[in-house]
Amino acid sequence: MTAHRGFLLLLVGFMSLIMLSFHLWDISQEKRAERIVQLQELRKQLLRESCDADKKTSTEGKRSLEDISKQELANLVVDDKHCIIYCYIPKVACTNWKRVMFALNQGEPYPDPKSISGALVHMPNKLTLLNSFPRHEIKAKLKHYIKFLFVRDPFVRLISAYRDKLKKHNEYYYQHFARNILRRYGNQRHPPQTADKAFASGVLPSFYNFIQYLLDPWTEKNQPFEPHWRQMHRLCHPCLIQYDFVGHQETLQQDAEQLLMILNLEDSIKFPPSNGNMTSSASVLDWFSTVPLEARRKLYELYKEDFRLFGYSKPSELLDG
Repeated sequence: MTAHRGFLLLLVGFMSLIMLSFHLWDISQEKRAERIVQLQELRKQLLRESCDADKKTSTEGKRSLEDISKQELANLVVDDKHCIIYCYIPKVACTNWKRVMFALNQGEPYPDPKSISGALVHMPNKLTLLNSFPRHEIKAKLKHYIKFLFVRDPFVRLISAYRDKLKKHNEYYYQHFARNILRRYGNQRHPPQTADKAFASGVLPSFYNFIQYLLDPWTEKNQPFEPHWRQMHRLCHPCLIQYDFVGHQETLQQDAEQLLMILNLEDSIKFPPSNGNMTSSASVLDWFSTVPLEARRKLYELYKEDFRLFGYSKPSELLDG
């Protein structure tokens, strides 16, 4: 009897320990959720305050939504079924978010976004763009729909763009960008005719060549920035469009979960897991080691608004002599 009673006491104690563990886990999860919500509010507050300051100090800041051209709305994807607008920024998880937007348009049960081809969602007319609607509908959707975007450390995004578009075998980017960069900044009067020949000979633009291209006034005048390296605020206009959610690449998974909860979709669709081959902030120093100090400082000025609006710290370790 005593042994039986001892066993019962041990069982009760064990069950109490399990209950306590669940209770503490619930509290921990609750606190984590609170922190995520607070972080989101801080991001939106910073954006509002920065934009309000711009309205007082710059001509650009005095623009209104009426001044924006339809071409400037080319990166806003619309889902009328769920009343969502997503502004995609290349090199900031945009393929996976496009997969989610595509899946949502297929109706329930939604297909798994990670099963959807990345090439498919980048094809024209596979997603509905905001600028395909008449002006009055654009205005109404921007007023009533939930609007979100995801951003990234501007310098890390540039490294990712260089790696993906100029270091990988891509005939389109070689012909339209790399050959010109080699001619102008790489001391190659006659660059290889094709990407195949360029890769076979190892004649490719260096990261510093790419930075020279971005800094050259000729570029913006003659070949406006391609979306993969265009400033994020120029793609999504966060001072003209009031976004309801500002996600960061650096906290991608937790931000994606929170956004799907806000949209009441957390049980219906899952954001695809992140690619493990992402450029890390820790490697930024290595990449910029070949870029002279003065060029780094000019590059910061070129992307300064992205750093400021989206809460990224000035990279002093790169800019201080």
